[in-house]
Amino acid sequence: MAVPSLVSTINRNRLSGTANELVASLQYARLEAIKRNASVEVCRSADQSTCSSGSGPWAAWIVVVPDGDGNGTANDSRVLQSFQVKSPVEVRSAVGNGKFTYRPDGFARASDTPRGAFLNTSFDICIATSYPAENLRRVRLISGGRVATDSLDGNGRCS
Repeated sequence: MAVPSLVSTINRNRLSGTANELVASLQYARLEAIKRNASVEVCRSADQSTCSSGSGPWAAWIVVVPDGDGNGTANDSRVLQSFQVKSPVEVRSAVGNGKFTYRPDGFARASDTPRGAFLNTSFDICIATSYPAENLRRVRLISGGRVATDSLDGNGRCS
């Protein structure tokens, strides 16, 4: 009887830890965009040093300033933070191209226009297990800046 309880506790901690790291990265990226008065990206990464596109779970994510030297051209990215997702946790995102940008005003917008709609998106952090039943943490970015988290029952699957 003790084993499922211990497994549930370990998996719950894995999920919460990864969700907390993601929330911290989102908040950090937003604050850096405001502080630097520059765009800051949060993106999926295969090598923890450059943004990458693709589908499926994220192996890692990075917080990056596309214009690292502040000269007005996005040709010299500077990585501010990186996080490697550890197995068996999976991170999936509803962000279509694998990245989004916080603008200098601190908001993420859905388009490249200055007055584009605020971005609303989500990240699912999960473990394919029924221990715990709530094997999914959803981190939502709402109205371009606010972050909310939910614990959900993914029916033992990640999808």
